Amino acid sequence: MDETKGIIFNIQRYSIDDGPGVRTTVFFKGCPLTCLWCSNPESQSPRPEVTWRYTSCKQCEKCVNTCPERAISFVEGDLMIDRQKCACCGKCVDACVQEALSISGKSMTVDEVFKVVKRDYDYYEASGGGVTASGGEILGQADFVAALFKRCREERIGTCADTSGFGDPAALSKILEYSDIVLFDLKHIDPKEHLKACGQSNELIMSNLELAVKSNAKVIIRVPLIPEFNNSDEALSAIAQAVVDRAGGAEVNIMPYHKYGANKYRMIGQKYSLDELRELLHQEKTRAQEVFQSFGLKCEISQ
Repeated sequence: MDETKGIIFNIQRYSIDDGPGVRTTVFFKGCPLTCLWCSNPESQSPRPEVTWRYTSCKQCEKCVNTCPERAISFVEGDLMIDRQKCACCGKCVDACVQEALSISGKSMTVDEVFKVVKRDYDYYEASGGGVTASGGEILGQADFVAALFKRCREERIGTCADTSGFGDPAALSKILEYSDIVLFDLKHIDPKEHLKACGQSNELIMSNLELAVKSNAKVIIRVPLIPEFNNSDEALSAIAQAVVDRAGGAEVNIMPYHKYGANKYRMIGQKYSLDELRELLHQEKTRAQEVFQSFGLKCEISQ
């Protein structure tokens, strides 16, 4: 029995976008980065938090009257939660007959997560898939991820670590010990640009990249392609050169910008700051691929 606990906000079965084959992706809560385009803003806080599905809400105010901390109110049609007061007790969720409220994030043990993971063992074996740990940022819960991956290894289930690379190198080392594949994000090479868009410099990320490359895991570089941030030939060439110089010419996976997570910001009382940002043209995606290929790198574009 492994009673190590982590905060999980989703377990997605039958995933095909988080590594090879059919996978189960375990999403961990908490991330030190605040990337402007983040499609999982509910993953950024390390604590469980109440979320509001505004399309289901009838504004009956039962949640307002039920909250023992008086942390909930409606302001101009939007539900507002004082996160400093909210104890995440779940009483507002229970009172909501429209099921417009839920709690994102749940404390689970390694055993509890593994019970879900092992259900699809036959699919992993047939497809060359396995389990992916994603987030949020998994380096913030490294002990749990390492324990889960160790358990998977013992049961011959493949493991894949999806990381921004921003975190304690010791935490990364723990996870790398049991990782078959690492999906490692590279967003920009210029530390100042990275700081502006992601809230942190990339210096730690670049040193952790070298740590990942030196491990026994297969490293795949993921590049979120964002208009007006890193889709210029200059920015892409700098990333490509870094992959050649510091990642041993690893395979590159381009992830084009999308707005699929934009509505989630309102659900947690935040504003999506890229509402006016356009989506990428087809030729911009293929041009990015051509830049990486011109450096001799294998490069694919995610859908």
